[in-house]
Amino acid sequence: MVPEPEFTSYYGRPILKEPTWKQPDVPLYLFLGGMAGASALLAEGAELSGRPALVRVARVAAAAGSGAGSALLVHDLGRPARFLNMLRVFKVTSPLSVGSWILAPFSGLAGAAAASEVTGRLPIIGRLAGLGAGALGPALATYTAVLLADTSVPAWHEAHRELPFVFAGSGAAAAGGLAMVATPLDEAGPGRRMAMVGGVVELAATEAMLRRIGLHAEVYQKGRPGVLLKVARALTAVGVALTPFGRRSRLISTVAGASYLGGSVLTRFGVFQAGLASARDPKYVVVPQKDRVSRKESSS
Repeated sequence: MVPEPEFTSYYGRPILKEPTWKQPDVPLYLFLGGMAGASALLAEGAELSGRPALVRVARVAAAAGSGAGSALLVHDLGRPARFLNMLRVFKVTSPLSVGSWILAPFSGLAGAAAASEVTGRLPIIGRLAGLGAGALGPALATYTAVLLADTSVPAWHEAHRELPFVFAGSGAAAAGGLAMVATPLDEAGPGRRMAMVGGVVELAATEAMLRRIGLHAEVYQKGRPGVLLKVARALTAVGVALTPFGRRSRLISTVAGASYLGGSVLTRFGVFQAGLASARDPKYVVVPQKDRVSRKESSS
């Protein structure tokens, strides 16, 4: 029997430099951005359908999520000036630059909309700010997936097709789940629908991703990332299963909403740690490169 090969690099150093982003700062930022972006969109739907309690919950969630996410991002960068420096240039080919220009105006608009909603002052300005935040919400919820996939980290880069759908579904599930927890049953209908659709999209996109990326699926299924993502999928599935029964039960609605929120948080931590694991192991760099060379040689 030939033993399994061990992939190593010179002097035991990894081939790729592992990202230096902090934990839990960055995974929480990924979660809060998704929840905030989807909440801003949910608030506008609630406004159009005449659900004032849902409008307030969603606008406060959008403002609080983007504000806390911005604070976590600044903490990861080390100094506030570094975030401000990213706003000096707009580079359309850089997801980080585009994301900075999405986050900054979204936070201001979501904050103004929430302040107007809570205080009752300047309603026209608050309405316009809410519309602006709602327009930017989908981009805020998904740009972080593009940011991760644009790196050389194998598990993130290989998942570039499905990861935005995973994050979009997860953000929608979180926003809808929070609405189910904090909104009266008679006004939580749009939140329930958003959470359920988001949960189904997240589960389907995750499954499609794991089937397509081949070898790199290992890091999403083994070790700590595998445990986190397995629990995340289970919680999301529980939320989807319970949502239809939450229309008339405050308890079931709360449990389902909390399941969506927990699944969304763990999805971000699982994806983040899977990327770090793939950067540490030379196998996820060497084997795909050899496969690409072999396919190129056989086709020529």
